[in-house]
Amino acid sequence: MRKTIILIPSLILFLFLSCKKETFITSSDARISVSIDTVRFDTVFTRTGSVTQTLKIFNDNNQKLRLTSVELMGGNASPFRINVDGNIGPIVPGTEIEANDSAYVFVTVTINPTAANAPFIVRDSIRIQYNGNSRFVQLDAYGQNARYLRGNILTSNTTWDATLPYVILDGLLVGTNVTLNIQKGTRVHLHADAPLLVDGTLIANGTKSDSITFQGDRLDKDYRDLPASWPGIFFRNNSTANSLKYAIIKNAYQGIVAGRSTGSFPKVSLSECVIDNIYDAGLTGVNSSIKAVNCLISNCGLNILLANGGDYEITHCTVASYSNVYLPHKKPVLVISNWDSTNQVNTYDMKAVLRNNIFWGDYGNVDDEVVIFRRGTTPFNVTMENSLYKAKNNLSNINLINNLMNTPPLFDSIDDNGKFYDFRINKGRSPAINKGKNLSIPVDLEGKPRDAQPDIGSYEKR
Repeated sequence: MRKTIILIPSLILFLFLSCKKETFITSSDARISVSIDTVRFDTVFTRTGSVTQTLKIFNDNNQKLRLTSVELMGGNASPFRINVDGNIGPIVPGTEIEANDSAYVFVTVTINPTAANAPFIVRDSIRIQYNGNSRFVQLDAYGQNARYLRGNILTSNTTWDATLPYVILDGLLVGTNVTLNIQKGTRVHLHADAPLLVDGTLIANGTKSDSITFQGDRLDKDYRDLPASWPGIFFRNNSTANSLKYAIIKNAYQGIVAGRSTGSFPKVSLSECVIDNIYDAGLTGVNSSIKAVNCLISNCGLNILLANGGDYEITHCTVASYSNVYLPHKKPVLVISNWDSTNQVNTYDMKAVLRNNIFWGDYGNVDDEVVIFRRGTTPFNVTMENSLYKAKNNLSNINLINNLMNTPPLFDSIDDNGKFYDFRINKGRSPAINKGKNLSIPVDLEGKPRDAQPDIGSYEKR
């Protein structure tokens, strides 16, 4: 009997707990909040697939809350799609949120083409209903029509204009003896798997006010500034007589890679160009020939790599890197070598003339920002003149003429936290002012006149 008496209260307690229902707050005074009132999508190219963003709905109460519904107001006709904690819309009923917890809403947009050349906006909204209340979240997306090329091979001379941007999928090859002319103001966006390969000739003629841009095709906030967003531009061995003027190459895995030079100097000419935020090397020459004037090559894994010999002229360029949230500064900004190592060490002729340049890096672990490797007895002639550079150790295998060593250039503004970099030299303070050699280069990177005593680097003082 005693044993039975002990078990009965336990059984009653178990049944009571099992039958007790979870309570939800049902008052119209219940509170919710959302992580953002408006979900904005930056430029989304038509036809290239969807882009997703996330918002959270918070239950700010000490009891569970059941949402009546989360509804995409445009329904199935909307360019947007929603998913609430794994449940697909356009209407998701009965989402339960624990006390002081949250639910995730994933918002996706896919934009259909229109007849517009300029960017256009599409809108919708999400309605959140609970306890007789409604809360709205605005959805905005900028769409952009474009011309799409998927895995194309250009077999005849081609001209691109700036009417619509070009979106490259699966890569583009400019065939041998073929010229691709890109006119001022043209925007070229390349997918993550889409290199620009040149066996022929690339002519990109931008202007000061209408530069040509090469970058990735993800322009939404979380992706638009990521390095390694697309492979890069590769001038292969057969390519000749390439020229880029007022062009911006940014956010690639490799910026510009120039293969072996088979024609007259230079294989690649760069003037008034910017190569920025490149994961690996910004400008690479492999037994090649490159001429660069008034260029900014900034914040790359390795800014300039001149390997396996070649013939190079780098003039009035600013070559600088600072550690930031995307790329730690761990490698020199300039590396020059005359050899490779496959099965054996092979050496090649090297000629490099570096005049009126800044080679600088900071906020990293690099002592020598200029590194020169020489092997063998093949001709090796590297000259650096009227340049400002950072190096802990004295340079060897180089002719040094009238340079400034370990003198900070005093750039105008560097803000790593804000990801803002202004590599113009500070007026009145920079040691680079009036320290260049007069090479009769009339303008700087911004098209401003240079005087008879030019400044070192790509920018003339303000």
